[in-house]
Amino acid sequence: MYLGLDFGTSGARACVVGAHGAVVHEDRVAYPDAGRQTPLEWREALLTLLRRLPDTASSQLQGIAIAATSGTVLLCDEELEPASPALLYSDNRASMEAAALEKIAPPGHTVCSATSGLAKFLWLTQHSDLSNATYFLHQADWLTALLTGMGGIADYHNALKTGYDAALLCWPEWVRQLPHAHLLPRVIAPGTAIAQLNPGIALHFGINPACSVHAGTTDSIAAFIASGVQEPGAAVTSLGTTLVLKVLSERRVEAAQYGVYSHRYGDLWLAGGASNAGGGVLRQHFSTAQLAELSTRIDSASDSPLDYYPLPRSGERFPINDPTLAPHLTPRPTDDVQFLHGLLQGLSRIEAKGYARLVELGATPLKSVTTCGGGAKNPAWQKIRERLLGVPVYAAHHAEAAYGAALLAARGHL
Repeated sequence: MYLGLDFGTSGARACVVGAHGAVVHEDRVAYPDAGRQTPLEWREALLTLLRRLPDTASSQLQGIAIAATSGTVLLCDEELEPASPALLYSDNRASMEAAALEKIAPPGHTVCSATSGLAKFLWLTQHSDLSNATYFLHQADWLTALLTGMGGIADYHNALKTGYDAALLCWPEWVRQLPHAHLLPRVIAPGTAIAQLNPGIALHFGINPACSVHAGTTDSIAAFIASGVQEPGAAVTSLGTTLVLKVLSERRVEAAQYGVYSHRYGDLWLAGGASNAGGGVLRQHFSTAQLAELSTRIDSASDSPLDYYPLPRSGERFPINDPTLAPHLTPRPTDDVQFLHGLLQGLSRIEAKGYARLVELGATPLKSVTTCGGGAKNPAWQKIRERLLGVPVYAAHHAEAAYGAALLAARGHL
């Protein structure tokens, strides 16, 4: 059996899988205050999830992997105690540091953002007492280290926005020249076995002492792993508050103007972009019950005459780069079924344009789309999307990042 742990934006989840990826246990712990979460709360959530593992699962565990938000970082000492506050994924205080990075990083590099790991590294090393600082770690790195007692190790998914070169598999020279760069972790492939679980932890929680702890990944990539997609041209669309597109590509795709970048994914690349449009727009107009009822009355085989671009507010980056682009939601028909049809078709067109943009930038042409997120449960929307995308569209059987982390531990590699 294999344990996947996902430390997300509001809490932590656990998933144990057995033979052939069958789920045998799931659990969740909420943070007391998601907006003010601390490393001590992550550690308590980790220990709680381990404590609540069924005996039949813990005694048979063969591997553990952790997924977490890549932009969440901290400094810690040699004993893995925090030596700084944790800066969360959404923290944007490092704006001056991001501006400084623009002068030394390659043009349009993903680190040139106030929320990037490297901008936060600069902020932390300039605003913390470094006398006890031994490691700079991402959230998943730190939690993984707690399980092994070995700090200073990261995976190349979490390290990408801290400046790690996923093509050459090294820290580039311009990063190595930064002050305090010795605090940056050694980077290995996601899923790599690091060490056996700390014997004290194994004994305390009744976990198989031979259980291996593996390098983790980000929460979004763990959710992608959960979908089961593996061949070039296969894609996953997350129909959540926003539209997030990811496609497996034989070529690396980078386009800063569209917010497009690629993660190394084994021998392939995971190229993606995100539109500001998505389910958030639908929620501005309809309740969950209304969406479900009205969708059953949509003729998904026919085109809506409405030409909408359903943004929640002005501004778009992908597949169109226009910070002034205004939502286009008029004219609004009196019939709510017709209005919803227009909204769903507008969102589907954005998705189709998004994948076309990725292919235009060099990604492998689209072959299929697997869907996760709340919108995956809408059959009418799926039929509209399939018609406009021109490829088969499926609903993911699994979409939880904890499940993907468990699969990563089971495989031992991507």
